[in-house]
Amino acid sequence: MATTISSNVTRPEPQALKGAIDALAARFGNRLVTSLAVREQHAHTTTWLPTQPPDAVVMAQETADIQDVVRICAKHGVPVIAFGTGTSLEGQVNAPAGGVCLDLRDMNKVLEVHAEDLDCVIQPGVTRKALNEHLRDQGLFFPIDPGADASLGGMTSTRASGTNAVRYGTMRENVLALKVVRGDGEIITTGTRAKKSSAGYDLTHLFVGAEGTLGIISELTIKLRGIPDTIAAAACSFETVRGACQATILAIQTGIPVARIELLNAEQVRACNAYSKLTLPETPLLLLEFHGSEVEVAEQSKNFRDLAAECGGGDFSWTTKPEDRTKLWQARHDAYWSVKALRPGDRIGVVATDVCVPISRLADCVTETEDDLKRLNLLSPIVGHVGDGNFHCSLVCDIDNKDEMARGEEFMHRLVERAQAMGGTCTGEHGVGQGKQKYLKAELGPEALDAMRALKRALDPQNIFNPGKIVPAV
Repeated sequence: MATTISSNVTRPEPQALKGAIDALAARFGNRLVTSLAVREQHAHTTTWLPTQPPDAVVMAQETADIQDVVRICAKHGVPVIAFGTGTSLEGQVNAPAGGVCLDLRDMNKVLEVHAEDLDCVIQPGVTRKALNEHLRDQGLFFPIDPGADASLGGMTSTRASGTNAVRYGTMRENVLALKVVRGDGEIITTGTRAKKSSAGYDLTHLFVGAEGTLGIISELTIKLRGIPDTIAAAACSFETVRGACQATILAIQTGIPVARIELLNAEQVRACNAYSKLTLPETPLLLLEFHGSEVEVAEQSKNFRDLAAECGGGDFSWTTKPEDRTKLWQARHDAYWSVKALRPGDRIGVVATDVCVPISRLADCVTETEDDLKRLNLLSPIVGHVGDGNFHCSLVCDIDNKDEMARGEEFMHRLVERAQAMGGTCTGEHGVGQGKQKYLKAELGPEALDAMRALKRALDPQNIFNPGKIVPAV
């Protein structure tokens, strides 16, 4: 599979690296860790990209720690890789040039909550589950849910989205302002708590999705929402994947305000049934969630049921019971583990990848992808945040089987080419990291890549911030 490593990285000279580590040890004491086990944990990747550990890990506790790490590393020309919870999927936390991993998990304070303005200020290590626990008593929640209990700093850096994005948007729409430590250790403030602004360049959204390559986020101001009066989860089975996709397209085009709409193809339903002890019909399935008043939720459910019936939808059920909703969505969030359980073994790998297409091309893209999997005789259940035209394939391969690996490589490449040919993107939410650099030129053109390189040089002239990610080598 995709195991090539970007060549636009250079390891620091041994003496420079030693000087940086000695200075960090003097500053941080036992919060600097150099043991191999800890370093490898901070480069763990769920792709087949090889793990590339940093030379040291620093546990940051406050903004001044980030500033000092950056200043020391800049002085010695040593890379700095920010680390949240390590849930990124395309090698974003690898250290191809070595250097220092800056672990931000201890920066996990909710600094301010402005309930009347529906926003809050947090440190980057706050996770989405911890934030929502903190907010629950105030009747508020943060809606972006990528499945994993990721840190908000990491979610911002990868421009995460997830199951609620069809109604609430992605991190791009929910970050108001950032404080970012730049290459000299000073802090940039990118915006305010105002819901809109025309003041200068939109620096906030320059750093959203930058994967830590332009600076390190030390503080975030994000939007909040009120917890809906009524939340209903629904499940609807379909005769075909195309029918499920068509129902999704019609729901979006006719304006049914679904909060979540997730596709599971028949293979994924079988995997979820086995792993999560469910009894869902093993045909293509849509999982939905509706938010609003009791009357609104009932109306939304009825409208979707009627629409789904026109597209071959059969068994339709919905519930407002929290325990039933939790069970259903937990099964969806456990999709990766359910796929892994289909083919156990130490040398069996599962690679989660994603593409995103305009909603009108969703049915074509998913059905052609299923046809490709049959032709190549590969196992890869499909799930998707299909209200956005975004879906994921969890490809299962024996990494010691060269033929199977070659077919997997072919499938992954064809999947991206198919999405791009339909006016879509090589990644809707996983990000570029190392794994998808090779697709950016075809998607955006060489001029866009030149502009990205110019930004990188301007904001990080020493190339110390997460080098070897996003922008491919010239």
